[in-house]
Amino acid sequence: MKQRSVRSFAAVLSAMAVTVSAAACTTKAPTGSGGRSSEDAKIAFLMPDIASTRYELYDAPLFKAKVKDLCGGCEVLYQNAGGDAAKQQQQADSALAQGADVIVIDPVDSAAAGTVRTAQGRGVPVIAYDRPIPAVEADYYVSFDNEKIGSMIGASLVEHLRATSAEGGLLQVNGSPTDAAAGLIKKGVHSAVDSSGFDLLAEYDTPAWEPGKAQSWVSGQIAKFRGRIAGVVAANDGTGGGSIAAFKAAGAAVPPVTGNDAELAAAQRIIKGDQYNTISKPIKTVAEAAADAAYAFARGEKPRGETELFGTPAQLFTPTVVTRENIAEVLVGDGKPLKTAEVCTRTYAAACAEVGLA
Repeated sequence: MKQRSVRSFAAVLSAMAVTVSAAACTTKAPTGSGGRSSEDAKIAFLMPDIASTRYELYDAPLFKAKVKDLCGGCEVLYQNAGGDAAKQQQQADSALAQGADVIVIDPVDSAAAGTVRTAQGRGVPVIAYDRPIPAVEADYYVSFDNEKIGSMIGASLVEHLRATSAEGGLLQVNGSPTDAAAGLIKKGVHSAVDSSGFDLLAEYDTPAWEPGKAQSWVSGQIAKFRGRIAGVVAANDGTGGGSIAAFKAAGAAVPPVTGNDAELAAAQRIIKGDQYNTISKPIKTVAEAAADAAYAFARGEKPRGETELFGTPAQLFTPTVVTRENIAEVLVGDGKPLKTAEVCTRTYAAACAEVGLA
């Protein structure tokens, strides 16, 4: 009788051990910084400026839509710093005060690492978006291959100048000196033009990517090198547009000018023949990849990068060079980033017909 009791007690202990073991293996749904479930996470999406129209028109709406698709209860805290680094820091602090569980930031000043340190100090992961943050390791980086962008626009221009037997030298209009992505683009441009055989007449780092400042600088170079400028390598469509405006204001022939970002106005300039090229970036792909990574962090997971940049796991996407020859195939039309109706207004109707967009 006593032996049976011992066996029964042992069986009870064994059953209890199994129950405890099973409970220990149960995964609890991760919670956000405010104790919320990951299905109610708050994700900050902090963009740098409005000088480039892409952030308001494409990046933010696409990011929000993907987060909504992934997590109906999640909230995106969106802010644009308008080119002001101090304002962006305030926006980041505000997002943290509101209980942001993840911060996705395209930094105004890539050297300013305060946001990353503050967020990480509170256990909030930071995803660098579009522009890297070299001074400190973010938790993840999602962007385009910016050095490749620079080499692509530079090589495209050089190839065109050679094909047309152009003579003269080049102006190089870089992006903001506080933007690490601009530094990568600049490096890529130099890799393409330094050994091209075309002299680099002068180059300029454009503060805050401001088109007006690019225009002012190019105006001075036109006066200095009149008749000697074969082309302009501009780092984005805003600085490219400013460069083109400078030549027109000076009453000088506009040489081939590059761009980057595939903005609507740039597409119209390319179709008209004022701008030589731009870069069509897979913004939808990048915005959605950032949303996927942010939601993974909100769930307590750490996404793996395909590569590493500045010590940060990174996912980089390769864009496409767009010229007048392939704009209908790559950039404008049904299923493309830009719609024919918005590009081919009455002013551009004839030019659109010439490239097959009528």
